[in-house]
Amino acid sequence: MTAKETLKSYFGYDSFREGQENIITSILAGQDALAIMPTGAGKSICYQVPALMLPGITLVISPLISLMQDQVKALNEAGIHAAFINSSLTETQIGTALSRAAQGIYKIIYVAPERLETYGFTDFAGRADISMVTVDEAHCISQWGQDFRPSYLKIVDFIKNLPERPVVSAFTATATEEVKEDILCILNLVNPTVTVTGFDRENLYYSVENVRNKDNFVIDYIEKHPKESGIIYCATRKNVDKLYETLLKRGVPVTRYHAGIDNATRKKNQEDFIYDRAPVIVATNAFGMGIDKSNVRYVIHYNMPQSMENYYQEAGRAGRDGEPSRCILLFSAQDIMINKYLLEKKDFSGLEYEDMELIKQRDLRRLQVMEGYCRTTGCLRNTILNYFGEKTSLPCNNCGNCHRDYQEMDMTADAKQVINCVAETKGRYGLTIVTGTLAGADRARLRELGTVNYRSYGALKGRNEALIRNLISQLIEEGYLYQTEDRYSVLKMGNIAPLKDETTRVMMRFYEEKEPERTNYNKEKPARKKSTDSLTSAGYDLFEELRRLRLEIAREESLPPYIVFNDKTLIDMCVSLPKTPEELLGVSGVGENKLEKYGQRFLDAIASFTEAHPNAVISIQTMADDANGSTNAGTDRPKTTSAKITKSNNGKKADFYLSENDAGQFVYQDLYYISDIKNELNRICTTEGVKKISIGVIWDYLVSQELTYENNTNGVFTKMPTQKGTDYGIILEEKTTAAGLSYKLIKYPPKVQKMIVDSLTGPKAEEN
Repeated sequence: MTAKETLKSYFGYDSFREGQENIITSILAGQDALAIMPTGAGKSICYQVPALMLPGITLVISPLISLMQDQVKALNEAGIHAAFINSSLTETQIGTALSRAAQGIYKIIYVAPERLETYGFTDFAGRADISMVTVDEAHCISQWGQDFRPSYLKIVDFIKNLPERPVVSAFTATATEEVKEDILCILNLVNPTVTVTGFDRENLYYSVENVRNKDNFVIDYIEKHPKESGIIYCATRKNVDKLYETLLKRGVPVTRYHAGIDNATRKKNQEDFIYDRAPVIVATNAFGMGIDKSNVRYVIHYNMPQSMENYYQEAGRAGRDGEPSRCILLFSAQDIMINKYLLEKKDFSGLEYEDMELIKQRDLRRLQVMEGYCRTTGCLRNTILNYFGEKTSLPCNNCGNCHRDYQEMDMTADAKQVINCVAETKGRYGLTIVTGTLAGADRARLRELGTVNYRSYGALKGRNEALIRNLISQLIEEGYLYQTEDRYSVLKMGNIAPLKDETTRVMMRFYEEKEPERTNYNKEKPARKKSTDSLTSAGYDLFEELRRLRLEIAREESLPPYIVFNDKTLIDMCVSLPKTPEELLGVSGVGENKLEKYGQRFLDAIASFTEAHPNAVISIQTMADDANGSTNAGTDRPKTTSAKITKSNNGKKADFYLSENDAGQFVYQDLYYISDIKNELNRICTTEGVKKISIGVIWDYLVSQELTYENNTNGVFTKMPTQKGTDYGIILEEKTTAAGLSYKLIKYPPKVQKMIVDSLTGPKAEEN
């Protein structure tokens, strides 16, 4: 069986995602591998597929008990024998698991790093046929990783003591260049294949909100998204408990999680969230490591996290199924003080003094980076990507900052006053002292230090301190200043030479804070469409019916619903409406084992629904198939209001436009279907580096010109000409499918064809 056949047979997927096949091929060739892939990119597939194909056992070393349990449940559901060994088991249970593993019953064994040194496990490992050792969350082996665990260093000796060295593979979602080099060096990977698929999660929408009342923001957001599952992270247990009680009183189905709750209750609360009994959870960062819940639609950070690594990992728990999801960070200056206090209380037991001091400095630097993220007016996605070494140039046009209405102000004179103040301090004081001095604050500490006597004291008295802090943050970002990484960091001069040039300007951007739901998120770039967007109202009813069946099965099997089938698989069933086991096996996410266990029940549910609703159109995609002979036509179209398309600013292909010469090649006919117009436009376009025109763009232009509209009657969508469109010569043609379903198609005369061509043509389109 090939890797692709294994993928389809056990996991139900027809093809690999980016990077997966390359990693699997390397492992099967006996080569070590390191993969850095974002959350939700399918890291587990990269070691589970080769584990099934290699002759012996694969050991997966993971620090996360919840991940082990979820992964083992999912593997057993897929017909793969797997086990885990960690502190949640008794010694008797561990002995039984190792005995069965020695008999070759298990292909994959998850084990906590602390277990590697125990006599029972080393004895088993010395006798077992181990083909591969996989290190999950590999950043934990580096002291510079945000989750350094000394127990991970035991992995190196464990591998050395095996009778024969197996293939070693390592996986992580968060690794800077420094951490990546640490993993390669400490694990002593031999001629490894290194795969970095990138850190961009395109389905996640990042935003930072400066709101006065965080509780009201959270309440408002949840009440506007009552059917969605979400995680709210707080920095302290006190904040978790307070927010939990507030939401509970509002009738929100919410639970909570932090280290101050007893183990049994914590486990129950976690399961309530995973099984959707409580779709909202308020938690400290103790929650979530290894939680593979795919339908989390939003992650709200009530407080700023301590590092970009933590934020990326925690925010990344949203949208693991690839659906559009929100990552919202609620920022206030107090968050910085809370995190500094928590860092001072951090446990460094077991570390040498020199290592402890270096890690403290690194922690403070990470906190500075995180503060910079919260204060930046630049693209949030690019800020994250740049931190992880992924260089970008143009803004993403799909984050909170990219969708804010900014005004610019020349702050050059103010910036020079900041530089003067830092010069007067001689690099001895930090942000608070410099800010207070410039603002002319009347504080005993300033009098004690003598900064009230500086020439720069009160130089920016007309500005509030928050503005001064943001200006200093921008000057740090632009290299004019820098912050030391000491415990009490101070401000020092950077490269101020450019400011000596009279033509150099320091421009600050300002915006009026808006609640996220009132912000226009579709100004230029459309929001990613949800998979459910392809479903009509009837289709959504079927989707809910399949969800109810999934929940019923999940309760019978004591499994999280998403392990039975995830939402995307159910939506695919609604779109394809399989009638036979063979057709159901063609649905993404349906493997042979799940087909055998659950297939008939889902086929019966689909058949019952279609029999009860014989004339219902289930999905827009199905209608597009009838109308245009294409499975993609009419879906995922940009929500533009004009066909004057601008070039893409994400570094990829520009949106479609025509040169004057190309426009002259358009062949006009008496009547065209919209698909004919699309095909003719794509045929004549010779400009390189532009996307193909889609039916959706053309349709939205026609709507914007009030020539057409879309009528929705009981879940049946019909495209219709307006009275103006009829006057322009647009006609409606009735047709019937082979199944006897009636539908209507619009035909467009030369006058309208020319309007479309003209709207896409000319110097203005090219300049944009």
